[in-house]
Amino acid sequence: MKADLDRLMAARDLTAIVVDCSDHFSAARDYLTGGVSITQGKVIKTVGAPPILVVNAMEIEEARKSGLQVYSYYDLGYAELLKSLNGDRDRVAAAFWIKCLEAAGVTGGKVGVYGVGELNTILDVVSRLSAEYPAYEFVGESGMTIFHEAYLTKEADEVARMRGIGERVGKVLQATWDYIGSQRADGEQVVKADGSPLTIGDVKRFVRRTLLDHDLEDTDMIFAQGRDAGFPHSRGESDEGIRLGQSIVFDLFPREIGGGYHHDCTRTWCVGYAPDAVREAYDQVAEAFDLSVEVIRPGMGAKVPQEAVQEYFEKHGHKTTRSDPQTMEGYVHSLGHGLGMIVHERPLLSHLSTDTLQKGNILTIEPGLYYPERGFGVRIEDTFYLSEEGELISLTPFHKDLILPLSG
Repeated sequence: MKADLDRLMAARDLTAIVVDCSDHFSAARDYLTGGVSITQGKVIKTVGAPPILVVNAMEIEEARKSGLQVYSYYDLGYAELLKSLNGDRDRVAAAFWIKCLEAAGVTGGKVGVYGVGELNTILDVVSRLSAEYPAYEFVGESGMTIFHEAYLTKEADEVARMRGIGERVGKVLQATWDYIGSQRADGEQVVKADGSPLTIGDVKRFVRRTLLDHDLEDTDMIFAQGRDAGFPHSRGESDEGIRLGQSIVFDLFPREIGGGYHHDCTRTWCVGYAPDAVREAYDQVAEAFDLSVEVIRPGMGAKVPQEAVQEYFEKHGHKTTRSDPQTMEGYVHSLGHGLGMIVHERPLLSHLSTDTLQKGNILTIEPGLYYPERGFGVRIEDTFYLSEEGELISLTPFHKDLILPLSG
């Protein structure tokens, strides 16, 4: 949780955190600020104090909406640095980092560097800082970073925000179901009113427009049919017509417009009817889904529900990544993952995971079966909140019907 940041900083012996900002969305930036529309600058946090923002003067009003202390570049002497260093912007960039740290009361110590941007530029600046300002130790971090550890559990306002996103996503799923269902069939092909094929591209464009109507944006959804549905991360072919009786894996993981929290859910649909092989696989995936929901408890290893699902699938004759780590058919991925400002957060629900499930987790559950050479794939996914009472609560309010009937 955000309230844990001071403790997590102290455990890492960090005097300060610097999140460098760029034109790209930064989960760390928005996590510290509550969401702010800036494209340049820095967010700096010290132990026991709220973050401060240093921004381009053109963005100072946007930054002030955060309610945090805000400085413009000019407040901290950026123009004077440019003059004194003869316009050498590389040297100015390094010197300005120190000006920003000093504004936060940091005159030395261990400084954690986070954020997004051009790796070559970040490496160059940090190298200069380390060489020219020995009072500071600038460090990076991999694995379970301070932000990953903080993201593990969500505070009440984060849960409420993500619940609201889930409700909006449910409306998008219903609208998409209705859009496809309003079409008609010509033989095995789904066609629009003018008789032309309804394509995957048509559906994706509809979904993107509908997401925008709900203040959400697409992050490269999956809408894959038939053989493509047998590859878990196939996005589907936009010019391919939708056909009756083909499994469609529809994985939607949008976020708030401009960056923010995500939702993540998957439905498998067959338009018109479902072949026996698809129906059998779907029923087994649904049972595995229900099994994992029953198994999950706070305090258990995150690998436990994955192992339960692997055992279930293996007993039904399917390969898993436990029985065959290189398999490309059967159950080929983990059961789920944490979710928030990043689509894939901790905990990881893999049989190799060392994470522990905790009250306050928001995570996905998404078992699936994949048989590309047999022409189908199946996945079911909801986003869940592991409540303070230890209850696993779905944040995905949309039905799990397999067959999508046509009414056109």
